Amino acid sequence: MNTMTLWHLTGWEFAALAFAALLVGFSKTAVSGANTVSLAIFAAVLPARASTGVLLPILIAGDVLAVLTYRRHAHWPTLWKLFPAVAAGVVAGTVFLMWADDAMVRTSIGAILLLMAAVTVWRRRTAEREDEPDAVTTKAGRVKARSYGVLGGFTTMVANAGGPVMSLYLLSAGFRKLGFLGTSAFFFLIVNTSKVPFSVGLGLIDGHSLLIDAALVAFVVPGALLGKWAVNRINQRLFEQLVIAATIIGGLQLLLR
Repeated sequence: MNTMTLWHLTGWEFAALAFAALLVGFSKTAVSGANTVSLAIFAAVLPARASTGVLLPILIAGDVLAVLTYRRHAHWPTLWKLFPAVAAGVVAGTVFLMWADDAMVRTSIGAILLLMAAVTVWRRRTAEREDEPDAVTTKAGRVKARSYGVLGGFTTMVANAGGPVMSLYLLSAGFRKLGFLGTSAFFFLIVNTSKVPFSVGLGLIDGHSLLIDAALVAFVVPGALLGKWAVNRINQRLFEQLVIAATIIGGLQLLLR
């Protein structure tokens, strides 16, 4: 794996990764989709392909904290409908990573970030439905769940960027804040954990990457606590605008490197 050890990081690089880890915790308990900023930071500091393996355990730590916080609000019928399609997307993403080099992965991450920024802008321009999250019981709802599931599985395997895809799906299905956060928490804990064997097999997770994770995982906790405190206080509109701007900048930076 084209990697970087903990000892190769400068002080500023480690500080950037620590901030990204804190943001992971915050996004898991407050604003889903902010992970795209963390993704851009990790891919900018570390080799792009290796960054996905380093980031994955950090995301799982955030998922555990999110499940502990919102475990009573998950909507399991939606999750069961999504998982088979997500599994197909993860397999497709694994096949892609088997032959993609670092430059291709970096370009793919940049393109995915820009795509997710466009998706988020489109989502914010659509009217948020007030229906109960039962759309998966209809034929159209099942087709939509499968489509989003495959795309979410592929993007989360290739770039840990499935958050905006699932955010769009859950909001379009009529989820309110707590149901959204609870369902999303269980979804990503299960999906990200299932990705670990694939990432180990691809050489994305090894001793060097886990050493970096061990140094960074402590920063996830204060981020998650801050998110829990801020979820009912944060100016959601302004924060999403900042996330979109940072995502676009990060995507362009990766594409132009």
